[in-house]
Amino acid sequence: MNSTTENTAIAPFRIDIPQSDLDDLKRRLETARLPERETVDDPTQGAQLAKIETLVEYWRTSYDWRRFEARVNAYPQFRTQIDGLGIHFLHIRSRHENALPLVMTHGWPGSIVEFLDSIDRLVDPTAFGGRAEDAFHVVLPSIPGYGFSDKPARKGWDRTRIGRSWDVLMKRLGYDEYVAQGGDWGSVVTTEMGRLKLDGLKAIHVNLPFVAPASFPDNPTPEEQVAIDQCLLFANDGSFYHHLQTTRPQTIGYSLADSPVGLAAWIYEKLGAWSDSGGDPETVFSYDQMLDNIMMYWVTNSGASSARMYAEHPGLTFAAVPVDIPVAVSVFPGEIYTPPREWAERTFSHMHYWNKTQRGGHFAAFEQPEIFVSEVRAAFASMR
Repeated sequence: MNSTTENTAIAPFRIDIPQSDLDDLKRRLETARLPERETVDDPTQGAQLAKIETLVEYWRTSYDWRRFEARVNAYPQFRTQIDGLGIHFLHIRSRHENALPLVMTHGWPGSIVEFLDSIDRLVDPTAFGGRAEDAFHVVLPSIPGYGFSDKPARKGWDRTRIGRSWDVLMKRLGYDEYVAQGGDWGSVVTTEMGRLKLDGLKAIHVNLPFVAPASFPDNPTPEEQVAIDQCLLFANDGSFYHHLQTTRPQTIGYSLADSPVGLAAWIYEKLGAWSDSGGDPETVFSYDQMLDNIMMYWVTNSGASSARMYAEHPGLTFAAVPVDIPVAVSVFPGEIYTPPREWAERTFSHMHYWNKTQRGGHFAAFEQPEIFVSEVRAAFASMR
């Protein structure tokens, strides 16, 4: 980190998208050219035409960006420079004494939108039937290349650099000790922070644990076989977006930057495939929720820059990443893969919490904020 020479100021920030940008979006939606219907009656060929047509029509005629803008602007937002890059983050301090500082990291195709329904429950638990001693000070940074954080101009912003930057951020905010949470890329970054044993990082919580063994057992248990089958299915059917964004993020980036419908379909498909929704994201998310998240990519033109996160991590799999500080794990049933506890116990030498929830999928906080908050509270109860 070059923190000794860079500007360490923390500047207040508000989202204020020019009306001309919103007018341009509406024009693009009105003149969008769609493909013909898929030749199957299920989503095996990708986002289905009828679903995307309905989503886009709502976007064009009913969606209100200013509503969402006002909602986010109601929380304290800031930007600060870390290692030469501007980082956007929300920082919501709890009114409760002895609240635990918590940094949470989103994933792809997510954003800070994933956590919005969890913030108040985490910061002010007594307003939701919880206890004051469950309170957190919440810090929500946007990964470089995502949202209102700057876009890296050169390679090098990998999990290690981001994890160390989050440590700088927490220290800059005055938190000498803190905990960290994440899923998807957030889990990659959070796990790396734990692996690095960053000074002051007391514990981590992940809802996508990287614990798969280097080679699968010859005689797996039924629970292991489920996880193995999930890993193989993802590798053989669900991971081609991953390969594309790892190898050609710039190429897909042109479509994501130029076509709001293309961007929406690219994200919508994953909201259905990875959520605990049976493939119908509308049963879990409202159109407003989905579009709030999609808009975070559109208004910041971050389709390509977010995809480059994959190019920073070629060869990334669910393979085990040993961590030797306290680790808590929540497994949501609709996750891409649901490993057995034994795999986690072999990987995390100080795993102090493990739980399988009743509902929820890959977008845990976004799908089931109440369950997610309950898991976060339980995960860090012993760290206070």
